[in-house]
Amino acid sequence: MTETPALKLLFIINPGSGNNSTDWHTTIQNYFTSTPHTIELFYLSELCSIEKIKHKIVEYKPQRLIAVGGDGTVKLAAQCLMQTNIPLAILPAGSANGMAKELEIPGDAGQALDIVVNGLVKKIHLLKVNNEVCIHLSDIGFNAFVVKKSEANHKRGMWGYIKASWKVLWNKPLMQLEIQTDKAVLKRDAAMVVLANATKYGSGALINPNGKLNDGLFEVIIVKKVSFKEIFKMLITHMPYDPAKTEVLQTASLHIHAKKKVHFQVDGEYLGKINDITADIVTDAVSIIIPRRHINSFI
Repeated sequence: MTETPALKLLFIINPGSGNNSTDWHTTIQNYFTSTPHTIELFYLSELCSIEKIKHKIVEYKPQRLIAVGGDGTVKLAAQCLMQTNIPLAILPAGSANGMAKELEIPGDAGQALDIVVNGLVKKIHLLKVNNEVCIHLSDIGFNAFVVKKSEANHKRGMWGYIKASWKVLWNKPLMQLEIQTDKAVLKRDAAMVVLANATKYGSGALINPNGKLNDGLFEVIIVKKVSFKEIFKMLITHMPYDPAKTEVLQTASLHIHAKKKVHFQVDGEYLGKINDITADIVTDAVSIIIPRRHINSFI
């Protein structure tokens, strides 16, 4: 492998992320001790605004920005880098790390740091969902309600999600929706609708088997009925969906109107109840660093 030239790296570290078992300060410092690369660590505080991060980027002029945290941290970093030429790398430090799993970035700190330095740079698209940047997945209905319950119980990770799901599963009525894509206007009753920039949730559930991060389109997954059999397919077997229960559309823009207000989340953050949701693709929105073995996903 050709040796990577000296790089100027800025690490945006969220100390409040879900996985606090790694001493990221020491791990990063030790990794770069005997390398030609220049590093700086910038810690996010509770009151840290996006403007402060952008100011730090302008001031430091990094050649790569590294988000150390979960999907919320990755989303924040991506917002700062949209339409710039500064690539974004990820060190998974959250409770779910959906985007890191999407890009097959390992949880091992040393291996993830190797990708920061030696990975490939590729452009990906993002979504704008009700004026919110979405790097990963947004949805309405069942999962958004589960996210709300999980946040209320202060329980993150797989077991927190499963417990919240069990409480929601039996008492959530179907949503009555009008769905408008680039090609059609549909009326559907659904338990959940997912706007998928990526293919899988942080839990590993494969919600969008055919999705790509650079094809200029996103998928709309209409889950007509939440069933254990379909959830088992998403989590374990990855077999094709039952079309009677799950429908997949592809589009570059979307509008959904719900007869009654429905629960809404973007990238794992619950954003309340809404009647209308509008989404558009933002092509070539950000450059991201991926493992070299993951290149086939971008062909």
